[in-house]
Amino acid sequence: MHASADLAPMLAAADAALARWGRAPHALLQVLRDTQAETGWLPPPVLAHIARALGRTLADVRGVASFYRFLHLEPVGRVRVLFSDNVTDRMAGSEALLQRLCGLLGVAPGEVDPLGRFSVDRCSCTGLGDQGPALLVNHRQVVTRLDAARVEALAQLLLAGVPPEDWPAEWAHVEDQVRRADVLLQGLPDGPPGLPELLARSPQELLREVERSGLRGRGGAGFPTGRKWRLCAGAPAEPGGRVVVCNADEGEPGTFKDRVLLRAHADAVLDGMTLAARAIGADTGLLYLRGEYPFLVAPLQAALARRRAAGLLGRDVAGVRGFHFDITLHVGAGAYVCGEESALLESLEGRRGVPRIRPPFPVERGYLGRPTVVNNVETFVAVAHILRRGGAWWATIGTPQSTGTKVHSISGDCARPGVYEYPLGTPLACMLADCGADEAQAVQVGGPAGRCVPASQFHRAIAFEDLPSAGALMVFDRSRDLFEVARHFARFFAHESCGLCTPCRVGTELVVRRLDKLAQAHGAGRGSALDLQRLRELDAVLHGGTHCGLGMSACNPLRDTLAYFEPTYQRRANAAEFQPDLDLDALLEPARRATGRRDPRAHLPTEFDA
Repeated sequence: MHASADLAPMLAAADAALARWGRAPHALLQVLRDTQAETGWLPPPVLAHIARALGRTLADVRGVASFYRFLHLEPVGRVRVLFSDNVTDRMAGSEALLQRLCGLLGVAPGEVDPLGRFSVDRCSCTGLGDQGPALLVNHRQVVTRLDAARVEALAQLLLAGVPPEDWPAEWAHVEDQVRRADVLLQGLPDGPPGLPELLARSPQELLREVERSGLRGRGGAGFPTGRKWRLCAGAPAEPGGRVVVCNADEGEPGTFKDRVLLRAHADAVLDGMTLAARAIGADTGLLYLRGEYPFLVAPLQAALARRRAAGLLGRDVAGVRGFHFDITLHVGAGAYVCGEESALLESLEGRRGVPRIRPPFPVERGYLGRPTVVNNVETFVAVAHILRRGGAWWATIGTPQSTGTKVHSISGDCARPGVYEYPLGTPLACMLADCGADEAQAVQVGGPAGRCVPASQFHRAIAFEDLPSAGALMVFDRSRDLFEVARHFARFFAHESCGLCTPCRVGTELVVRRLDKLAQAHGAGRGSALDLQRLRELDAVLHGGTHCGLGMSACNPLRDTLAYFEPTYQRRANAAEFQPDLDLDALLEPARRATGRRDPRAHLPTEFDA
C-alpha cells in the first residue's frame, strides 16, 4: 500500500481523467486507462475514489479493472514489456528472444524486478505480424523487428533506467507494407462528389445506394450492410438518438489490415461513419480502437480535430441543417472478446466485455439502449468509395454473392508478408503465389476463429460462398507441426474466454489440458485413441453449447487439423490402452520422501492406515 503522500498524485491523476471524461459512469474504462497511464497501476484507494466519483460500487469498478489484461491491480514495474505471443511471432523466434531478455535482466516472465523497475511478459497478437517479433511497452508504444542485437540493447536501456520515450525512434517504426492495392488501398478519388455533396443527399438515397452495392460487413460474419442500416433507421430512437460505432478492435491474431486503413486512410473511415450517420439519422459516433495500437491514437485525434475545424463534424455537418454528428475515440484495454459487437458495446458502456444475449440486437437496442449500427473499419472505407462511385460500380467487382474487394493481412512462412487487396472470388493459390509462399502446407484463413486450409484446397476462393475471411492469412510451410499450431490457438482461446458460460470457460481449458497431455506423451506412449475421441467430444460441446462466437469457434483449428493432418495427432496417441491424465504414483513421491518409504507399494494403504 502506498503512503498517503505517494497516493496524492495518483488521486490527482484519477481526478484529471474523471474531468476529461465528464465523470460519465459509462466512461469507466477510459477513466481507468487514463489514470493508469499516469500511475502505472490501480491500487484499491484509487479504484475506490473512482467508484465514488462515478456513483458505482467498488466491487463493480474492481470487476471491470480485473477483466482487461492491460489494467493492473498490482504493481508491474515502471516499464512493462509485453512480447507479442501470436504463433507467427513465435515462428520468428519471439520466445527465445523473451527468454534472452529475461536472462539479461535477471527476472522470470511475469516477475517484477525487485527494484520495481520493469517486468517482462507475453500478450496476445499486437497486430504487427508482418514485422515481428514485436513487443508493446507500457501500452503506449511498440518495438518492431526484434532480433538478438535489439534485445541486448533493450536490456541495457532497462537496466540503466532510460525511459521508453528516450529509446531509439527507429525501434518504434511501423511500416504499412501494402504489397497489392486495389480500389480501397488506392485511396478515395480526387474528383467530385465530395463528402458535403454526398451528405446533401437524402438518407433514403444513401441507403438505397449501399443496398444496391451488395456490400456485406467485412468483420467476418458478412451481414448485408444496407439491411443492417435500414433496420437501425427504422427502430424507434427515443430516448436519445441513434449511434454509429466503428469496431476497430482488430484483435483476431494475424490480422493487421485495419491498422493500415486507420493510418493511411483515416479520412475514408471517418467519411464512412459520417455517411452512415446521415443515412440512419444518428447523432453520436464512437470509434473503438484496440489497445495494442497506441501509435494510432494521436493521428486519429488529430484527424477528428481537423474535421471539426472544417465543419465536417459537429453541428450542421457540412452545412446540412439539422444534421449534428460527432465522433469520440475510445481505446480498448486488451480483451479479444470485445471484437464481438455486443461485447464491444458493453465495453463502451464501461463494463466487462461480456457478450449480450440477443435479441434485442444492437440495431434495436445498442449503446446505452439506443439503436446502434456497428461496422468494422474496412466496411466504412468501402462505404466511402461506394457512395462516391455508385453501388452499381461496386457490384461489378467480385462475385454476385460477394461483391467488391477484400483487404488481407498475410504473414507467416512467406517471402513478402504485408497487406494485399483482391476482388472477392480470388483463389487462395493466387494470393500465396503473390506473397511468395512456395512451400505452404496449410493456411489459417480468418485467424484462429477461421479455417485451416490444407494445400489440397488452395484452389478455393476467398468469398462468402466459399472461404469467408475476416482478413487474416497465416501461412505454415512444411517444417511446421500443425498439432503445435492448434495447441497454441487452444491456449489463446482459453486465455481469452470471458468466463460467462461453463462450456467455454471449462471446455477451452479441458482442450488445452488434453493437448498438453498429448504433447508430453510424444514418444512416451501415454496418449491414446481415447484422447482424440475426447477432443472431438469437446469440440462438439463447444461448437453447439456456448454463449457466443468465441466458444463456438474455439475448436476450429483443432477440428481442421484433426481432419487434414491427423497423423500428427496419431503419432502422439500411439498407446494401445488409455493412459490416465495424472500419474498418481509420481504425485505421491513427495509424501514418500517425507515418510522415508521407498517400497513400490508405498502409494497403497498399510494395515495401520486401515
